Amino acid sequence: MSRLFLLIAGLFGASGVGLAAAAAHSDGPFLGSASQMLLVHAPVLLALGLFGAFSGPRGRALAIGGLVVLAGVVLFSGDLALRNFAGRSLFSMAAPTGGTLMMGGWIILAISSLLPQGAARSH
Repeated sequence: MSRLFLLIAGLFGASGVGLAAAAAHSDGPFLGSASQMLLVHAPVLLALGLFGAFSGPRGRALAIGGLVVLAGVVLFSGDLALRNFAGRSLFSMAAPTGGTLMMGGWIILAISSLLPQGAARSH
């Protein structure tokens, strides 16, 4: 799970910078928002990838929260980018669904703080 989060964090960061550059050179109304969501959430996944311990109740909640955030960003930013570049949406309500998933993922991450960490691992 850590490697997945690290991979996606890097892809989100690169895509966010690319979309920010595209937004600066076009009049597309959606690219700035898509870029912002990618760049804001890349560090979350980076932190989960670097520091997340995904065993025990807290770890499982962190993994689930991270995956929900990931899915939300893909839907939200992907829909906005597609609208800009192709003139169509992923599907009806894709961006709002993505936004709702991002909020839900953050709530799951917050709830994880209330859960037991699980057994300590020996190295």
